[in-house]
Amino acid sequence: MAGKNIVIVGAGYAGVSAAKKLAKKYKKDDSVSITLIDRNSYHTMLTELHEVAAHRVEPDAVQLDLRKLFNRTKVNLVTDNVTHVDYESQKVMTEHGSFEFDHLILGMGAEPNDFGTPGVEKHAFTLWSWEDAVQLREHIESTVQKAATIRDEKTRRAMLTFSVCGSGFTGIEMVGELVEWKKRLAKDNKIDEDEFTLQVIEAAPTILNMLERKDANKAEAYLQKHGVQIIKDSPIVQVNAESFELKSGETIPTHTLIWTAGVQANSDTKDYGLSKGRAGRLNVNGYMEAEGLDNVYVVGDLAYYEENPGEPIPQIVEAAEQTAHTAAENIIADINGGEKVEFKGNYHGVMVSIGSRYGVADLNGIHLSGWFANFVKHLVNLFYFFTLRSGYYMVQYVKHEFFHTKDKRNIFRDMPSRYGNALWSVPLRLFVGGFWLYEGAAKAFGEDSWITNNVVNMPFDWLHSDATSGASEWDEGDAAATIISEMPGWFEGIMKIMIPTPEIAVMMQKIVVIAELAIGLALIFGIFTWIASFISAKFIAMFVLTAMLGWDQLWVLPASIALLNGSGRTLGLDYWVIPGLRNKLGNWWYGKERAIYTDKTSIKK
Repeated sequence: MAGKNIVIVGAGYAGVSAAKKLAKKYKKDDSVSITLIDRNSYHTMLTELHEVAAHRVEPDAVQLDLRKLFNRTKVNLVTDNVTHVDYESQKVMTEHGSFEFDHLILGMGAEPNDFGTPGVEKHAFTLWSWEDAVQLREHIESTVQKAATIRDEKTRRAMLTFSVCGSGFTGIEMVGELVEWKKRLAKDNKIDEDEFTLQVIEAAPTILNMLERKDANKAEAYLQKHGVQIIKDSPIVQVNAESFELKSGETIPTHTLIWTAGVQANSDTKDYGLSKGRAGRLNVNGYMEAEGLDNVYVVGDLAYYEENPGEPIPQIVEAAEQTAHTAAENIIADINGGEKVEFKGNYHGVMVSIGSRYGVADLNGIHLSGWFANFVKHLVNLFYFFTLRSGYYMVQYVKHEFFHTKDKRNIFRDMPSRYGNALWSVPLRLFVGGFWLYEGAAKAFGEDSWITNNVVNMPFDWLHSDATSGASEWDEGDAAATIISEMPGWFEGIMKIMIPTPEIAVMMQKIVVIAELAIGLALIFGIFTWIASFISAKFIAMFVLTAMLGWDQLWVLPASIALLNGSGRTLGLDYWVIPGLRNKLGNWWYGKERAIYTDKTSIKK
C-alpha cells in the first residue's frame, strides 16, 4: 500500500476527535501520516468559556495543550494559518509552508453571527474563543472598578449594566455566571450588589428554545429569582459604544453587550470554493464528504447536512465528534478498503448550567434541574477527557472545578476547596509519622523481630497449622482489644490468595515493617506526603479488616485522610521535590509545550 497523507485543519472538538481515532487506527502503520494544523498550539474547551469570562476558573483551565493530547502518538502538530487549499494538486497552503494530502478533513468550526446588525462587530463582545473570554473578563473587571468611582448616577448605572444578547446555551450560561460573580465584584470594589443590572435580550418570544418548555421555564424562573431581567420579543437593531437600540425604539444604556445570538461558518473558508448551505456552512453528503470533491471531508460545526428535511446537524459537541468519527471511518475505508458508513446522529440530550450550582438538563426524556443537573454536566466533561485518553486533563479539570474555586462557586460550595493553609497540618503530619516510625521500629527491633526471626506473627488460622514449624502462637486475648473480633469472610478469601503459605507470610511481614518505616520517614520529612498518607490510611483499613487493630490506634485513619491536603508543601521536602518531578516527568512523558508546533518536516519555506 502506497503511503497516505491525512491532513486535518482545525483542532476543535471535531478535529481532535478525528485525529485521535485515526492515530489509534494507524498507530503501527508507518505508511500513513497524520498532520493536525491549527492557528493555536492548544485545543479550547468552548463549552466552558463562560467560566473564564466570569472568573470562575483561570484562563488555562480551558486550554488543552496539543502536545499533551497527542504526544506519543503519530500525529504531527503544526501551528499555522491555512491560507488556501488546492484541490487539484491536493495541497494545503499555510502562511509558512504547504502540505500534500491524500485525504483532507476540514474542521475549522464556526464563529459568531451578527446577522448584519450595525455596530456589533465594533462595540459588542463575543464569546467564541479563548481570547474572547479573557478580553471580556478583563473588560468587566476594569469597568466595575471604574464605575465604583463614578458619581454621576446615570453613567454609573450604564457601566454596571451587563446585557447578554441571545438566550441559547452560551447566553444563559454567561448570565448565570454573572449572577454569582457580581457578589465578588461588588465586594472587591466596595459597591452595593443591588447596583448591578443583568439582562438577557431575546428576539424570540421564549428563551432556551432547544429545551422543552418545562425545563426552559425552570431556568427562566431561577434567573428571574436572582434578579436577571429577561427581555423577550426584542430584536437588537443597532449597537452603539455605550448603548444599544431595540426594534421597539427603546434604547438601553450599557457599556457591556455580550453578543451570543448565533453562529455561522468560519469565515476562513469563504474562499475555499466549496458549496455552502445555511449560515455559510459547507455542504456535505451522508459520508461527510464535501459536495463535488473526492477525499475531502468536512466535520463539526462547519458541516451542513440534513438527516431529515429542514433538520441540519446540530452545532453541539456530541454532533461534532460524531461527524468526525464518520469522516475518520470513511477515510479508513478508503485506505484499507471496505464499506463507507453514513452519518447517523445519536444525541444523548442537552444541558445548560446557570452558574456553578444550578442547571437544567434533558437527557433523552430524563429531566434534571438544580444541583444534580450540573453534577451530570461535570460527569459528561470528565467522560470527554476519558475519550481523549487524557488522565492529565481529567485531574486538572477536577482541580479547577472543585479544589481551586472561591466564593462557593462549585456544586459542593467550596467544601473541597484547597485554598487552606497546609501549615496547620504539619504537627499532625509529624505525629502520624512518629506513630509509624515507632510501629515499624517495634516490629523490626522487638523481641519477636519481624525482620530477623522467620516466624509467622500474623494471627491467621490457615498459617498456623500443625505443619507450620516455628510459627508463633497468637494470643487469643489480643482479639478482645481489636475493633472487630474476626475477619469478614470476603476479606479472608482475599488474604488467603495474597498470603497462602507461612513462607509468603514471613516475606510479607518484612515488607510491612519496611513500609511502616518508610511511611514514618516520608511524613516526618514531608516527602511524597500524599502517597505516604494514602498508604497510611490503606494500612489502617487493612489492619482493621484483618482484626489486628485496636480502638486506640483507629485515630490514624482520619488523620491520614486529613494529611492528603498536601501537608508536605509546608516545612517539607515536597515544596521542592514535587514541582521538580512534575516538570521533569511531564516533559519526558508529554513533551515540552511550545507556542508554535512544527512537527511536519516537509514544510516548504
